[in-house]
Amino acid sequence: MQEKTIKLLEFDVIRQRVAQGALNEAAARRILQDLPRWDPQEVGKLKGLVAAIGDRIVSGAPEPREPLPDISSLLPKLGVPGTCLALDEAYALGVFIHRGEAVKQWLLGGESEQTPLRSLVLALPDALPLAGEVFRVLDKTGKLRELPVLREIHQNIRRLTKDVEALISRYTQAEDTRYMLQSPVPAQRDGRTVLAVKANFRGRIKGIVHEVSATGQTLFVEPGPVVEKNNEILIERQRLEQEIRRILRELTGRMVEQRQALTGFHEGLIYLETIRARARYACETQGHFAQGGLGCGVLLKQARHPLLGVHAVPIDFVMEPHTKVVIITGPNTGGKTVSLKTLGLFVLMNQFGLALPAAAGTTLPICDGVYGDIGDEQSLSQSLSTFSAHMSAIAAIMAQATEHSLVLLDELGAGTDPEEGSALAMAIIDHLLEKQVRLVATTHQGSLKYYGYTHEQVENASVEFDAETLSPTYRLIKGVPGESRAVDIAARNGIPQAIIDQARSYLKDEQADVSALIQGLTMKHQELNTALKLKQQEEQRLREEQRRADLKELRLRQQEAELKAGAVGKLQRLLEESRKTLENLVREVKEGELSREKTVKVKEFLKNLETTVAVEDAALKKEAQVLAEAAHPFAGEPEPGPPIQLKPGTLVLAGKSKCQGRVFRADKNGSWVVEIGSLKMSFPEQDLYPLPLAQEEQKPLISLPDFSSDLIPRFEISLRGMHLEEAIKTLERQIDAAVLSGLREFSVIHGKGEGILQQGVHAFLKEQPQVAEYYFSRPELGGFGRTEVVMKC
Repeated sequence: MQEKTIKLLEFDVIRQRVAQGALNEAAARRILQDLPRWDPQEVGKLKGLVAAIGDRIVSGAPEPREPLPDISSLLPKLGVPGTCLALDEAYALGVFIHRGEAVKQWLLGGESEQTPLRSLVLALPDALPLAGEVFRVLDKTGKLRELPVLREIHQNIRRLTKDVEALISRYTQAEDTRYMLQSPVPAQRDGRTVLAVKANFRGRIKGIVHEVSATGQTLFVEPGPVVEKNNEILIERQRLEQEIRRILRELTGRMVEQRQALTGFHEGLIYLETIRARARYACETQGHFAQGGLGCGVLLKQARHPLLGVHAVPIDFVMEPHTKVVIITGPNTGGKTVSLKTLGLFVLMNQFGLALPAAAGTTLPICDGVYGDIGDEQSLSQSLSTFSAHMSAIAAIMAQATEHSLVLLDELGAGTDPEEGSALAMAIIDHLLEKQVRLVATTHQGSLKYYGYTHEQVENASVEFDAETLSPTYRLIKGVPGESRAVDIAARNGIPQAIIDQARSYLKDEQADVSALIQGLTMKHQELNTALKLKQQEEQRLREEQRRADLKELRLRQQEAELKAGAVGKLQRLLEESRKTLENLVREVKEGELSREKTVKVKEFLKNLETTVAVEDAALKKEAQVLAEAAHPFAGEPEPGPPIQLKPGTLVLAGKSKCQGRVFRADKNGSWVVEIGSLKMSFPEQDLYPLPLAQEEQKPLISLPDFSSDLIPRFEISLRGMHLEEAIKTLERQIDAAVLSGLREFSVIHGKGEGILQQGVHAFLKEQPQVAEYYFSRPELGGFGRTEVVMKC
C-alpha cells in the first residue's frame, strides 16, 4: 500500500532525479530501490549525514567528480574457487578503490573533530594497498605494464617478426616472384604471415596453402622458409598469454584474500555515495531541511511542489499537533489535490533525507507510514467502478494506519449519491479520529464542511477563489470552508450562458444561503487578516516606543552616573586639600607651644570645612532634583523613524541589562550573535534594540564614563597610540583600580607594531606583585596584539 502511495505522489520521479546525481551505477540503483525511513532516529541520522556532506560541497574544497566503476557484479566472482579476473575487471577494481579513496579523503576534509560522518568514513576498510597491487601490474590506462618477464617475450616476438618480414621481402621484392603475387603486401591468416599468390602460379611458390579466395583467383600461401618462424612466433604468443594469465591469477588471489575488506569498502562507499547524491540534490534545489519529530504538527512555509519547479505557487499549510483532521474544500482546479500531494511528498522526501523546496522553519512529523487514495483507480478487468476502487483503497488504509500515520484522501465521498457519500465520509473520519490518525482530505460534499465546525480535532480549510476574475489563486485559507464554484468554473470553460443561467435557477435557496454564509466567512477571514496586520504594525510601533523609552532611561542613568562620579571627584579633591591643610596645622602645633592664635586657626579650618561640605551637599541635591524632573514622561519627543534592520555591524542594546554591543552574525532560530567587549553572546531578536546611526558617534550609553578617577577599573584598556611612559602610567592606574575594586581579570590592547609597547607592558607586569599571571590572547581575540592579565586573589 505504501509503495502504491509513493507512486501516486510522484516520489519515484524524485528518486530518479536524486539518482542522476550519483557517480556510481550501483549507488543510483540503490537510491531507486530505497524507501523512506519510518524510524525517527534513522531519519535524524540520515538528514545529519546529508547536511554534513552538503556543507563539504559548498565549502569550496574541490569535489571528486570522476565516476566510480560499477564493480558490484565482480565481487561475487571473487568468491568462486579458481576464478581469474580479466584485465578490464581488475582495472575496474583498481580504479574504484583509487577514486573511492579520493572521495574518502574529501569527506574527511582534514578535520580532526569527531562527527558521525567522520566516524562513518573512518570505519571504511583500508583497500588502498590492493589498488597498489593492481596498478603495479596495470598502468593508469588499464594496459598491462612491461614487466621483466613480459619484456623478454615481447622482444622475442619483435625479433621473430622482423625475421619473417625479411623472408617475405625476398618474395615481394624479387623480380622472379613479384609478378606472381596479387599484392606486394603480405596478409595474416590465423596469426601467420602469408602471401597472396595468383592461382595460375600455384606450385611456383612452395609452401602451405591456408585459404583460397571466394573467386578462386588467389591462394594465401605460407612460404616454406617462413613456416618455422611463424611457428616460433605462435609459441611466443602462447607463452605470453600463459604469463598474463599467471599474473592475473596471482593478482586475483590477492584480491580473494582481501575480499571481505574490499566488500566492506564497496558497501560503505556506495552508501556514502547515496548520501552525497542527496546532498547534491539539496544544493542544486537550494532547499531547506524540515524540523520536527514524532507527534509534532505540520507547518509548510512557502512550500512548492518539487515537480512544478518555478511555476509552482507557494502554499502555507498549518496543522497543529492537537488537530487530527483537516478538510480542504473549494473550487475545481483550485489546487486541492496539488496541496494534498505536496504535503505527502514532503513527508516522504523528509524521511528520505532530502531537503525540501520550502522556506526555513518548515516543520513535519515523522510518520510510520504515508497512505493515500488519490486519483481514479477504476478497473474494468477487476470489475471495479470509481467508487468501488476508492472504497477498496480506503479499506486497506484503515486497516494499516496508526496514530503516527499520515492519510491523504482525495475527493472523499465522491462517486456515489451525495447524501450517502457524505454519511460514509463522516463515518470514515470518525473511525480515523478514534485511532488518532492524522488525516488530510479534500471534498466537495457540503455536509463535511459543517462537520469541521462540530468536532474539536477537525479543522476546515479552503483554496481561495477570486470572485472578480472567476479564477482560483491557489492559496490555502485555514478555518474557512470553500465553495465549489462549479457553475462559475463551467462558465469560464465555455459552457453557453443560457445553460449557466438555467443552472443557477435550479440552485435551491438554502444552497444560496450556504454560499452567502461561506462568502461572509471568507470576508470575515480577510478582515481578520487585515486586523492582524494592523495589530502587528501597532505592536511594532509600541516596541519602537519602548525602545525609545529604554534609551531615555539609559541616558538618565548615564547622567546620574556622571553626576555621582563628578561628586566623588570633587569630594576627593576637597578631602585631599583638607588633609594637607590639617597636616600642616598639626605639624605647627607639634613644633611649638599651643597658643590662642593656633587654636583659633584650627577652629576656623574646621568651620570652613563644614561650610564647604554643606555647599557641596546643596549642589548635589539640586542636581538630583533636575535629574528627577528629567525622568518624568517626556513631551515633544520626535516621531520614531523607520525601524533599523539588524545586520552584522549594527549597534544594539542587548538583553534585559541593555548592554551595548555590535551584531556579529545571524544565529539559529531567529537569534543574533552580539559582540559585547571581548565576549560574543547569542540573543533572541526581540531582546535586541538597534541604535540610530548617529548614536554610534556618541558616548556609549551603558559604558561607565571615562573619569580621571583611579577608583573605576575597566575590563579592557587600550594603550595604542600612547608613548611607553604614558602607557605604563595608565596601566599602573588600572592595576591599582583593579586591586581596590576586586577585579579579577582584564585585557590590555597594546598592538603589535615594532613591539615596544608589548615588551614594555610585559616588563612592567612582570615586576608587579599584585599580578598573578599574564599571557597573549587567543588569535580570534587579538593574539600577540593583546594581553590577558590575571590578578592575585
